Order: sequence, then structure tokens, then C-alpha cells
Amino acid sequence: MWAVKLDVTASWQPCGMNENAARRRQLGRQGEDLAATWYEKRGFEVVARNWSCRAGELDIVACKGSQYVFCEVKTRSSGAFGLPVEAVDARKQARLRRLAAIWLATVRESTARDAASPGGGGRHEGAELRSGSGGTQIAPGSQAHEGVPRGHFDLRFDVASVLAGVVEVTEEAF
Repeated sequence: MWAVKLDVTASWQPCGMNENAARRRQLGRQGEDLAATWYEKRGFEVVARNWSCRAGELDIVACKGSQYVFCEVKTRSSGAFGLPVEAVDARKQARLRRLAAIWLATVRESTARDAASPGGGGRHEGAELRSGSGGTQIAPGSQAHEGVPRGHFDLRFDVASVLAGVVEVTEEAF
């Protein structure tokens, strides 16, 4: 006869995740919650959180009027390894711009599918990112988010630094 002793006091963790990784994941989630609240308190609607595709992940996509904000959230429990915002280098910035374009195209496609379904309606044009001296914009005539009127859209790329539970958002970080 075999006897098996179970430790029911141990917390469950996904397979292959050690305690440190679980702690980091929880810290990141808390930072994203604080950053999302920061945007909501300023009148933004958080339209996507932790949206991912093969190219990577967008932490927060928020919208207010004709402005879309793509926010990278960096959370640290201490400043021992530098400021959180310093972790968003040029390579990460380029990846976030690509992800924003993919997100916009994906939302446009799903909105167009909804419009083509019975009861839907309307014509939806493609979303295209354009960078210039006035910042990054969606090409005129595109529609990327249901409920936002057609026309000119402004895009902003922010970095939310969360250090010891305090949120500091760098607007137009890149």
C-alpha cells in the first residue's frame, strides 16, 4: 500500500514557474492595474490590456476622443536595477510601434467583419501609421475603434514606470 502526503498549504503555480517568476508576474500585473487606473482617472477608456500576437504584447491601449495611447508598463519593486522607464530602449520602441500597427489593423478587420454581418453596416478603410513632425497619426479616413468617429486620429506612445507602487507616466515617451 502506498501513502501519499499532500501539502495543501502550498500555493498553486503554473507548471514550470518558480516562486520568483510568480512574484514578478504578480508585480507586473499590479503595475498594469495601477497604470490602467491612472488612464481611467484622466478620462481615457482602456480598450485593450495585455493584447498579444506573434510579434509581442501591448500592455495597455487607451482611447480618449480621437487619441489612442499605447502604453508600455514597466514595474520594479526597487530602483536597484535602474529606473523602469530606462528598460524601454530603441529596439523595444520599434517593436511597440509595429505592434500598434498590427493592433490597429486587427481592430479594423474585426470591425469590418462586424459591419459586414447582418445588422452591421458601414464601410471601413485601412489603418496606416504615419510619423511626422506632428507625431504619429492614423491616416485620414481610417477607422480603428468602434465608437470613435472617422477622420484624423492621433497616436501617442507612453511609458508607465511603477516603482514601489507609485505610477509615473511619461507621455509621448517616443
